[in-house]
Amino acid sequence: MDPQSKTAKQRPDSLVGAFLTHLATDRGASEYTQRNYTQALNEFAAWHQTERKGAPDWLALERDDFRAYLRYLGRKNLGRAAIQLRFSALRTFYRFLVRRGDLTASPIRGLSLPKLAKRLPKFLTVDQLVALLAAPLQPLTVKEDKPKGRPIEAATCYRDVAILETIYSCGLRISELCALKVADINAAEQLVRVLGKGRKERQVPIGEPALQAIEQYWSCLKTSSGANDPVFQGAGTDGRALQPRIIQRRLKQHLINAGLDPNLTPHKLRHSYATHLLNAGADLRSVQELLGHAHLATTQVYTHVTTDRLKKVYDEAHPRA
Repeated sequence: MDPQSKTAKQRPDSLVGAFLTHLATDRGASEYTQRNYTQALNEFAAWHQTERKGAPDWLALERDDFRAYLRYLGRKNLGRAAIQLRFSALRTFYRFLVRRGDLTASPIRGLSLPKLAKRLPKFLTVDQLVALLAAPLQPLTVKEDKPKGRPIEAATCYRDVAILETIYSCGLRISELCALKVADINAAEQLVRVLGKGRKERQVPIGEPALQAIEQYWSCLKTSSGANDPVFQGAGTDGRALQPRIIQRRLKQHLINAGLDPNLTPHKLRHSYATHLLNAGADLRSVQELLGHAHLATTQVYTHVTTDRLKKVYDEAHPRA
């Protein structure tokens, strides 16, 4: 094999590698985005290997190749969201290649994808949230006749309260919550410094109940936390930040204990935060900044929720509705 052919064979992997490094370092993408985009590129490469009998030469692919891949995904009966996610990864990858100068235009540009059905964000009512916020402390107050497994430590219970209070008080994404450092919390000013998507920094207010919950959790720790330590630590004594999957698993249990839908995700607490602010009269621009949305259109979905609520109130209360 001549060196040129060898380079051509290695080039696709190096392009993907450079892109994934760019995602992690330059864009500060969350671990979920990195994982999903990696999987999407690998799936396309596997499809190309099967259908085209070779690894994809990313710089030589044309729109027809991606049309064929789109038809293949359709035959697999994938949902619209799943297809959109895969092409979002491919689209972002090719934008990276164009910006680097490897290509002059993306072969995916202008490709028609199935449109997503408009779904309103799910959220909890204020009463439901109060019940959820109380759920983590149940193991400390309810004694079972026959305890199952290892008893839950008080620090874990108070940590979970602090986590739920902070997500709801600040409207944080789960990745933002896990990345919080002790120095990011200004208790005197009741502000939190948040590093959001694309490493964009914002400051959001934090309520007194959340600050008290964090202090209560810290008081349960065996060692004091330094300025650069994570606010929420995982199990053990190494001081590592809590992982999102642990929060998701713990939330499911708390939802069950509170008599709520266990399939609700931490992101639904963020939805609840936004909806409750708008219901109480907050303006859309302010909520956009608090959530760290780059575009107002992303925040506007919550206005549909509040509009539906207003219509319901009108129908129930107006004598001529």
